[in-house]
Amino acid sequence: MTWKKTLGLAAAAAVALSMSACGGSGDAAKGGAGAKDSAGGEVELSVWTPQEDQGDGSWLDKMEKAFEKAHSEYKITWKNDVVSEADAINKVKEDASAAADVYMFSNDQLGGLMDVGAIGELGENEAKQVKEQNEESMVNSVTGTDGKIYAVPFTSNTWFMFYNSKKFSADDVKSLDAMLKKGKVSFPLDNSWYLQAFYTKGAGLNFYGSDGTDASKGITFADGDDAAAAVTKYLVDLANNPNFMNDADGSGMGALKAGETDVLFSGTWDVNNAKEALHDGYAAAKPPTYSLNGKDVQMEAFAGSKAVAYNPNAKNTKAAAQFAAFLGSAEAQKAHYEMRGIVPTDKSLASTVKSDDFAAKAQLDVISSASVLQPTISAMGPWWDATGAFGKGIVNKEITADNAQEKTKAWADQLANMKG
Repeated sequence: MTWKKTLGLAAAAAVALSMSACGGSGDAAKGGAGAKDSAGGEVELSVWTPQEDQGDGSWLDKMEKAFEKAHSEYKITWKNDVVSEADAINKVKEDASAAADVYMFSNDQLGGLMDVGAIGELGENEAKQVKEQNEESMVNSVTGTDGKIYAVPFTSNTWFMFYNSKKFSADDVKSLDAMLKKGKVSFPLDNSWYLQAFYTKGAGLNFYGSDGTDASKGITFADGDDAAAAVTKYLVDLANNPNFMNDADGSGMGALKAGETDVLFSGTWDVNNAKEALHDGYAAAKPPTYSLNGKDVQMEAFAGSKAVAYNPNAKNTKAAAQFAAFLGSAEAQKAHYEMRGIVPTDKSLASTVKSDDFAAKAQLDVISSASVLQPTISAMGPWWDATGAFGKGIVNKEITADNAQEKTKAWADQLANMKG
């Protein structure tokens, strides 16, 4: 990967980020020293993380001790509670002022957290570090509709491809069409989190402007309806290919375990299942290209992040912002990977991923070269049902080569009206 850096740079980035909040703008809402901040002394910090991160000797325990060592100006009392990234928004909405000072969340919750005033804008130094650490899609994943950065990503949320290396070579898996000639391929064609992968590069599918936050731009096919229809015709042929099976409701993993398919598109949550299914043939890679009108088109997965943020309602926003920054630092991400296998977003840590951790390498590769940011704005809501229905029409052969132009145009019109 062209963006690999040395471990020395990773360590330097970690130190820079852990200390950067000290040089905030002076605005408490930006992580600087505001009215609620103290220069040091006794500080209480409440923290929410998943259960797996907590307990004596855990990742959180080690990070809190490392933070105390780096910030001897504080005498910190820690109050840790179990709240997963997925549940953060629901807990915050109960009472934003009583929510944790520092918490982890899935980036699709950003808009809701902003609405209830429970997430603080990062200071200038922290925002700069987030940009230096991450690929553009990860930076955008924690950027609000106001263009400001609100959290530090620590892992990405996306999908890639598990495959049987006994059936396919490393060159084979670069091309979907090559795989279909040599083995069985499953793909969730009627799942709207996956289906868009064919259309972003294939037809210029664009979500809400350049950064996915401008609801007035809608969802459009930049290359036109004819280009979109050409992708649909490819998918009609794919659905009719005897070496293809639609992965619905877990059928793909069942087929992989039974040897009825050689490819499964999923994510890190399925690593253990994929290893069990493929045994010594286990391998993973980014999504492949497919051949459209004689050209190789890269499939692009939706991508988001899990990130750490601070609550502007904290009693000491400076300390909270500093600790949030530290939990997203290179040092913390490296420890998170070593202790729990959480794949880092920090580009400088690519070289620390184990050589046999195929899933981690695939995920990093997706974020680097085969992904598009999943929008988090409310205008995106209707996309899921509309696109799922369109994919189901392909699977059920209601959409054919003969009516692909008409059906795609109707779908495109639906998408164009999904504006805020």
